Amino acid sequence: MTLAVTDLHVGYQTARVLHGVTFEVPDARSVAVLGRNGMGKTTLVRAICGLRPPTVSAGTVTFEGADLTRKASHVVSRAGIALVPQGRRVFGSLTTLENLTVVPRRKVVGGEPWTVERVFDFFPRLAERQRSMARSLSGGEQQMLAIGRALMTDPRLLIMDEPSEGLAPAVLDVIQDRLAELSASGLSVLIAEQNVDLALDIAEHVIVIDDSGTVAWQGEATALAADSGLLEKHLSI
Repeated sequence: MTLAVTDLHVGYQTARVLHGVTFEVPDARSVAVLGRNGMGKTTLVRAICGLRPPTVSAGTVTFEGADLTRKASHVVSRAGIALVPQGRRVFGSLTTLENLTVVPRRKVVGGEPWTVERVFDFFPRLAERQRSMARSLSGGEQQMLAIGRALMTDPRLLIMDEPSEGLAPAVLDVIQDRLAELSASGLSVLIAEQNVDLALDIAEHVIVIDDSGTVAWQGEATALAADSGLLEKHLSI
């Protein structure tokens, strides 16, 4: 088992957001966390990745058998978890190439490591813009860069928070294809998304969080896609 989240309770100073969230991301599987805006998807991502706030008040996060509950973000990263944050958050004052080379690398045992050349093959547009300042890139290019930067850490689990946010349809198609390719390659993937179509296209398993901050439903993506009643109940706006 790659990632196991068990009975997780997470909140901020003034409010508890998540109540007893439990799910797993098996090795070489893709999982999506769905929910309407404000249901706690980003809070869950931040709690797993060791970002403050929020604060985990109860429950556990384990990754490949190691307890990462309440561990600092750099510890989580070194364990093999990479985050593509909501809003991309590339280093605007650095070039595209510098954004890719500034991240610390893990020692990879077996498998093909991610290199700058491999990222450029994966996202050819980044090769064309490698000397451009990241702040000058389009939103889609910045999202490609954020994904490439995360891959440069050679993660065992890639977590993405709202990867479709603010992207034009043509760019979203490219990102969707690349994320599906990563999932098919055997990399474990966890996506927190509001875009149901994107999530169901990429993920094999889905967790739905409702307005009470609990897991309202979880199961195979194909089952959710085929059940219009569930989609309407939990995910319609």
